Amino acid sequence: MELYLTTTDDSIRARGILFVAEVLIHLLNKSLDSFTLSTLAGFFSSRLADWRSLHGALVGCLALLRRKSNVGMIVDGDARKIAKSMLDNVQVQLLAMIDRKICFEVFQCLLDVYPEAVATLGDDFVYGFIQAIDEEKDPRCLVLTFHLIQSFVKLFVLEVGSTHIVHDLFEVLSCYFPIYFTHKIADDFEVKREDLSDALMNAFCSTPEFEPFTIPLLLDKLSSTLPVAKIDSLKYLNKCLLSYGSDKMEHHAQNIWFALKVVILGSLSEGETLSSSVLGGEINSDEQEIAREALVCLKTAVSQFSCHKNDDFLTLIVSDNDIERSFCSVTMEGIYRDNSDIAQHLLRALGSIFSVMTNSSIFCCNRVIEILFPRLMDILGIHSRSSEDFPDSDIEIVSQNMNCGALYLCVELLTSCRDLIATVWEESSIQNNSLEGSWWHLIHGFSGPLSSAFRSALMIPNKITAESGNSNFNKELALYSVRGLQVLATYPGDCTPVTKESLENILVAFMSVIIGRSEESFLWKFSLKSVWKIGSSIARFKDSLSQIIYNEIVIGRLLLLLHEDNLLSLALTLEAIYEIGICSMDFMSQLIQGLEEAMLLNFCQICVDGSSKSTRDLILLLDCYSSKVLPWCHNFVSIEQPGMHFAISILEQMENVVALKMEPDMQDLLDKMMMCMKLVVSGCAEDNQCKVLEKAYDIIFASTNLPSESRPFCSSILEGLLLFPDIYEITYKNKWLMYFFASIVIALRPQTSLTNGAKWLNILLLFTLKGHLPAAQALASLVNKLPSNVDKLGSSDADILEETIQMILETFLSVLANNPQSRPHMLSNNGGASVQLCLNLQVHAVVGMTWFGKGLLMRGHSRVKDISLAILKCLISSQDMTISLSSHHGSDNCIGEDMQHLVARSAADAFHILLSDSESCLNKKFHAIIRPLYKQRFFSSMLPVLLSAIKECNSSRIRALLYQAFGHSISEMPLAVLVADANKVLPLLLDGLSVLNLDIVNKDLIYCLLLVLSGFLMDEKGKEEIIGYAHIVTNHLVKLISYPHMMLVRETAIECLTALTSLPYTRIYPLRTQVFDALSGALDDKKRIVRQEAVKCYHA
Repeated sequence: MELYLTTTDDSIRARGILFVAEVLIHLLNKSLDSFTLSTLAGFFSSRLADWRSLHGALVGCLALLRRKSNVGMIVDGDARKIAKSMLDNVQVQLLAMIDRKICFEVFQCLLDVYPEAVATLGDDFVYGFIQAIDEEKDPRCLVLTFHLIQSFVKLFVLEVGSTHIVHDLFEVLSCYFPIYFTHKIADDFEVKREDLSDALMNAFCSTPEFEPFTIPLLLDKLSSTLPVAKIDSLKYLNKCLLSYGSDKMEHHAQNIWFALKVVILGSLSEGETLSSSVLGGEINSDEQEIAREALVCLKTAVSQFSCHKNDDFLTLIVSDNDIERSFCSVTMEGIYRDNSDIAQHLLRALGSIFSVMTNSSIFCCNRVIEILFPRLMDILGIHSRSSEDFPDSDIEIVSQNMNCGALYLCVELLTSCRDLIATVWEESSIQNNSLEGSWWHLIHGFSGPLSSAFRSALMIPNKITAESGNSNFNKELALYSVRGLQVLATYPGDCTPVTKESLENILVAFMSVIIGRSEESFLWKFSLKSVWKIGSSIARFKDSLSQIIYNEIVIGRLLLLLHEDNLLSLALTLEAIYEIGICSMDFMSQLIQGLEEAMLLNFCQICVDGSSKSTRDLILLLDCYSSKVLPWCHNFVSIEQPGMHFAISILEQMENVVALKMEPDMQDLLDKMMMCMKLVVSGCAEDNQCKVLEKAYDIIFASTNLPSESRPFCSSILEGLLLFPDIYEITYKNKWLMYFFASIVIALRPQTSLTNGAKWLNILLLFTLKGHLPAAQALASLVNKLPSNVDKLGSSDADILEETIQMILETFLSVLANNPQSRPHMLSNNGGASVQLCLNLQVHAVVGMTWFGKGLLMRGHSRVKDISLAILKCLISSQDMTISLSSHHGSDNCIGEDMQHLVARSAADAFHILLSDSESCLNKKFHAIIRPLYKQRFFSSMLPVLLSAIKECNSSRIRALLYQAFGHSISEMPLAVLVADANKVLPLLLDGLSVLNLDIVNKDLIYCLLLVLSGFLMDEKGKEEIIGYAHIVTNHLVKLISYPHMMLVRETAIECLTALTSLPYTRIYPLRTQVFDALSGALDDKKRIVRQEAVKCYHA
């Protein structure tokens, strides 16, 4: 390499040196001897003087400095040589950004790894370093520079003691404050404004020696009109207070307070209402951000400047003239009502200051409470005596004339004190009674009368406030009272200054609002939230005495509301029960028991007299139980299987019912109870699921008089069709029992053992063929979860799954057989009635087989192909079957033809069932076995079959049904799967839009097909495939613009036309006139959204 490294050709020499440097980078983890390293250090340090090859030399120096000791490092002498050469030969600020960045990385390595070598260079390195970083402007380099300054300060200021450089160094830093970074796209520079600001803040705080320069600068910038300058000044000041220490900062205490006072008092806009503060509303304005940072800084200052021997800073704040004037202003009688905007502004700022002071430490809390709390009590007219000695009439007078400003400040002090004590109580290992300082004695002395005053203000009726004309004022008063009562009741149990009697009174007051004042929705919700917070606090601090009181007053009364007629509606009662129940598992357990008792009581009443009121109440109870309580319980494993007792009790009640009345609104109730039963059973363990299932089976077996012996599927089921009453003659009791049984089966876990599985399958098959959808879903769920290697049905046959599938499939196919002679004799008589019965059974068999196939499809079983082909055969052969029926029963030709079409349509709808997701069964919530990509595999196998069937079909009626089946198939598929087979899918999709458009029944399917088409138009690969069909797509969409049966179809068709404009211009321009003509009609559509889309399309 000597020739390339010493040549006079600048370009070749630079490339040669850079090559050596990059080789050295790749050898970072390879051992090199000290002589080689020293030689390389000398070479690269000397090359720093060659400005044409400077980049390679910098890279080489950095590679040497980054080596670790285990593979060989350069010695201090070589590092000093590199540093000296950098100072003598490299003008950093004249270099390009990439080279400046490498220079700063070299300096960083020198300071971090070779500090002793660098320190020997003394002021030469100091001033050379300052010159290198001065006036740097690139954000990427600035981040390195600010970090570099921290290492530099640590070495030369803190260790070497070169304090004379502090002023010069700070002058370099101060010019960057505040960071004003206008570049909006951070990715371009790989750095954000926040990164720069944080790095500069750490540099400011790197040494206390910066204090004489930093603090005046930050206090001066607080008067800036730029919000970012104020926010950064407050953040930096807070960090400096923590970094410099109280000794360095003490002489700035007064100036810091004066500056923070101006910011806090002036940062809250006068137009804001205090209600938003009370309710914790988030306000994201710059002014609010400034106020928050100022309060954080104030808290740090109070913590730093206040200790057990020094409360000068607290006294400075409390005795400040502006604070005193503000305090007198907001607590002056009538000022809050007369000038509410100014009063609220001052009140909020003052409350924030007092809260921060109180929350800083136990010492500060004691001092602030000692100074302010008695004064506020005096303004409110509350004296330190027990609530029993405080007459109710006096309390009412005080409450109606209460000073709202003083009340708010009192609540703020109580809240911040409570928060501090709760934090210390949880984090500290000291005895809890040591927290009972002067704050405790003062609040304890006033707690009784104060809580009485709060309760009195809370109970002022709306009528009085409306008549007095001060409704807003009294609303604020009531809200402060609610918050005050909540705070008094949420102190940690061992440290609470509130007596148990006062806690009882507080809870009684809240419950009276919840029960009797539900028309005041805002107050009702706020009171409910307060009761929830009290319950959460009791659970958090494990206060057993308070929990007993809470159980008696809150939980007990809520449970009574479920059984009594009262002012509070059942819907609000259930909302309150759930919100309070989630405080803790103990509360929820009691409320669950009460809910189950109430549901069982209402169900018993329904069974006796079919009460419509009980029906409505039970529907509300089931909604709350199923949609809120059970999901919450399932997230907490410590609550063991809620609802199991309720499920068994419902089954036992059904066993004792003689006759069940069926009112019009009871179908909704049945659906709710089925879902509840599923959720309950799905959360039970396997052994408990077996208990519930056995109980349901015993009851349904006794009620329906089914044969006790287990017979072969086909013969047993078909005999059952003869012996069992018709679907419309089944008693409501047996129908409900069967639906409950089906719900239990649907929710079983795959591991649950079934001792009478063969009998259960018989029952489910029987009810499936009688047209009960839950039975079909239960059958599908059972087959879906049958293990292939475990005998779950109690048989000794190892191939139980395959045999079960075969027997069930044979049963369905025997009903679907086209030859009437193959059916049982009892189904071939009675003329038209026999035909109708046969075809009804076929419809039910198609639905049942479809759900059966869905269960197998989701688990990835191969027999699903046989089922899908059988369903498709039912669809295709319907025309031939109609002719056969006509030849046997000419007079009943119309009946047979209509019913056979219903069978074919059921077969077409089967593809929707197979591929759609179900909320009622076969999902993760009910432990279904779901194989990944099962839909895609089914679509890939069935697409050629459907394509062939459509081509070979000669009947327009059957062709429409085939397109319907195809439409259901593609509407449930991921777009990527369809795009991959676009050459097959697109022609069928477009033909389907044309064929299905003729029947109003298909309007939802047309909408789904349009969504698929829009997916093609939005996907890049889909656009490529659709270009060749542009004119055909346009023709179909133009026809659908005037589709009369569904507004969504018209809207989506126009959106698809708009998306077509992204296709190549030469493809769509010839279609322009046709589209404009169609849009002219859409511009007069009766739906506004359609007219809007038409305008967008017209402009596109």
